[in-house]
Parts: sequence; C-alpha cells; structure tokens
Amino acid sequence: MYDHPGATPPTTRSTGARLRRSAGSLAAGAAGAGMLVILLVAAMWAIEVADYVLPGEFDDYGIRAWNLEGLTGVFLAPFLHADFAHLMANSLPLLVLGFLAALRGLGRFLIASLIIILVSGLGVWLTTDPRFVTVGASGLVFGYFGLVVARGLFDRRLLDIVIGVGVAAAYYSIIWGVLPTQEGVSWQGHLFGLLGGVLAAWIVRRKRPALPAY
Repeated sequence: MYDHPGATPPTTRSTGARLRRSAGSLAAGAAGAGMLVILLVAAMWAIEVADYVLPGEFDDYGIRAWNLEGLTGVFLAPFLHADFAHLMANSLPLLVLGFLAALRGLGRFLIASLIIILVSGLGVWLTTDPRFVTVGASGLVFGYFGLVVARGLFDRRLLDIVIGVGVAAAYYSIIWGVLPTQEGVSWQGHLFGLLGGVLAAWIVRRKRPALPAY
C-alpha cells in the first residue's frame, strides 16, 4: 500500500512509461514510413519522366509471361507505368496504403514489399498471355491493402484492427479489380498482389511468446 500523499503507484508509472514509449515509437515509425513511401513514389515518377524524355521504351522491361528474360520484369514492373495517367491512378492509394503498411517498422515493410512483388510478379508471369507486357504498381497497391487488413487479424493489436477495418471500409471497392472485368488491366497482378499481401502479413506478424508447458 502507498500512504504517502501524491505518490504514484509503480504500476501507474510503468503503464504511463509504456504508453509514452509506444507513442514515441509510433511517431518515429510514422515519420520513417512517410519518408520511405514518398521516396518510393517519387522514384516511380522520376522513372516515368525519364521514360517520356529519353529514347526507347522502358515498359519493354516489364513482365513478359513464360519468357525467362521476362522474369527480370518481376522486380522492375512495379516501377514502370504505361503513361502518366496510369502512374497518377496508382500514386495516391500507394501513398496511403504504403504508409499504413510501413507503420509497424521499415524492416518488416521492406520484407513484406519483397514478398508482395515476388508473389504478384510470379503470378502474372505464370498466368498472363505472353503477347502482353505487364507493368505498374497496382500489384503493390493490392498487396498493401491485403497486408494492412490481414495484419489486424494476425497481430490482434487494437490499433492494427482499427486501421484494418478502416482501410477495408474505405477501399473495399478495389476488390473488384481481382476479377477479369476490364480489358488491358492485369487482374492477375491485382489478385496475386492481394494474396501476397495476406501472405506477407502472416510471415511478418508479431510472434507471441510460447506458453510454458507443465
């Protein structure tokens, strides 16, 4: 018991300290996440400007299905776009969803991004008509959507659950993009990007300590 006037019980002090550390960590994570995602989108814009100004077609380095040389496009395609309108359509959701995906740490974000790029790109390479070259960051957009929504289910942190529910409510309509409803749009990239995001959420989830066995 504490009889001294004005004294704060240790549990209160420790709880307050944990909350302050958590808030500070989240603020630092938000700053780093925002900077990284802005740089990512800025790089895409710089590449598209270079593609517009310089001779040659950068889009030729996208994903060409069932072509071994086309496998390099798995890693290059997210940074290439058909035109500025295509890039503009991807930029805002990429900024929002990428920022939310990166909130839990840049290391986890980079691992998750690599998983999404691999799953989305290989899925496109295996299922797309070889006559077409696939480019665009929409696989990442769908992947980050899947990551943020699934993270709330796997990590079970209140903030992640709230963010996941909010993202699902705000962006639920993009789910229709995984269906082959529009010619010239890679629904395969959307579908496998979404699956890659869910897989990434599972792989980088918070590991819970094992319960002691008796």
